Amino acid sequence: MVTSTKPDLRHARAVAESVTDPELPVLTLADLGVLRDVEMTGDGTVVVSITPTYSGCPAMREMRADLSHRLREAGFADVEVRTVLDPPWTTDWISPAGRRKLADYGIAPPGAAPQRSPGPVPLTLTAPRAQVRCPQCGSPDTEQVSQFGATACKALRRCRSCREPFEHIKEI
Repeated sequence: MVTSTKPDLRHARAVAESVTDPELPVLTLADLGVLRDVEMTGDGTVVVSITPTYSGCPAMREMRADLSHRLREAGFADVEVRTVLDPPWTTDWISPAGRRKLADYGIAPPGAAPQRSPGPVPLTLTAPRAQVRCPQCGSPDTEQVSQFGATACKALRRCRSCREPFEHIKEI
């Protein structure tokens, strides 16, 4: 059984922060901003809190399974993964390193999420901002090809300058 000491908590946090997103394997859950917290209870249970990127996100099951597997593999016998919905995730939670990784991977990172009043947040996957730069050549001269990409939170775009297609993560 794992004891509740600070080094163990630091190790559990490091392991959880290294788990990659199942849909965007270039990003860790920490880069994406869905990893909320890692705690350790008095009996040694590692409690990880994550937030879905949007309501009904199909990757949540895989995220929970990957976190549990990696932490158990690292020697933590008791792991609990909790889903936290408040405050809701926005694309602003993607770290600067995560945004760079997306661009390097060929996916245009989102701009700033729209400002909303407090309270329930409706899920609206709106048309992308007017100017989305190409992650290949940096040109702002791009066009939307399809409102939806491989997942509902991405759109398909094409660069008019270099003619390369790419995905763009929508601002939420």
